Amino acid sequence: MNWYYVRGGQRNGPVDEEAIRRLIAVGELKPNDLVWNEGMGDKWVEAFLVPGLLASSDRLGAPGATRAYDATSVSDTTAPAAAGPSGQTPNRELMARARASLAGQWGNAVVACIIYMAVSFALNMIPFAGVLGLLIAGPLYVGFCIFFLSVIRTRGEVGQIFSGFQQFGRALGAYLLMVLFILLWMLLLIIPGIIMSYAYMMTFFVLADDPQVGARDALRRSVDMMRGHKWKLFCLYFRFIGWSLLAMLTCGIGFLWLMPYMQTALAHFYEDVKPRAG
Repeated sequence: MNWYYVRGGQRNGPVDEEAIRRLIAVGELKPNDLVWNEGMGDKWVEAFLVPGLLASSDRLGAPGATRAYDATSVSDTTAPAAAGPSGQTPNRELMARARASLAGQWGNAVVACIIYMAVSFALNMIPFAGVLGLLIAGPLYVGFCIFFLSVIRTRGEVGQIFSGFQQFGRALGAYLLMVLFILLWMLLLIIPGIIMSYAYMMTFFVLADDPQVGARDALRRSVDMMRGHKWKLFCLYFRFIGWSLLAMLTCGIGFLWLMPYMQTALAHFYEDVKPRAG
């Protein structure tokens, strides 16, 4: 069952019941926050009013007033049927959601990142492996995105990082086109190349999310999603600089936790900027 919830006046979701319980467990979703699912008709209710959703201690500590809200009384930005791209969620909230999504999943996320980094490192170390690296980089990263989309939606399974090879042709085509286009932009000036690299940043999430989309169409969708949001993504990455410095002080070991954190935040960024179903 898919759930939606309201934080800061904005609708979030859908998430499954396990995910919304994790949000409650880590304090990202409060007893008084509004929640809704498909079985509740047109009423939003406070989380503590949903039987079995909160622990008994949380319910006892919640306000005693019983309130319900018409779905039509919740602003358009919070309605489940809200359409069009959003991208308005603050980066600090995306990071908080990433931490909530990783609760109970850190082990799988760290293992997935170790495997991903090990494969990438091995390809760089093997002599004359450049062509092989070009062939598998795209499919491998698609699988990486599939894993982290599962982390934020349901539960990520480590084996998913290899599922991108089931879409080998599309993933390879998108990777080669992206590299080609960025190089062509770089020939003009460095800055346009960097800007376009941000414009294409959602390409592999699009491929991971829609098995029917083609390589060129995935690039096009990414450009559309990132229109007006490239600076926001740059700022999201900038917020991790302090964490990166701390990870360096651990002789790099901290990156085993920082990488899943960053990738999960990026998955939430994708969820925030992708077009909503009308």
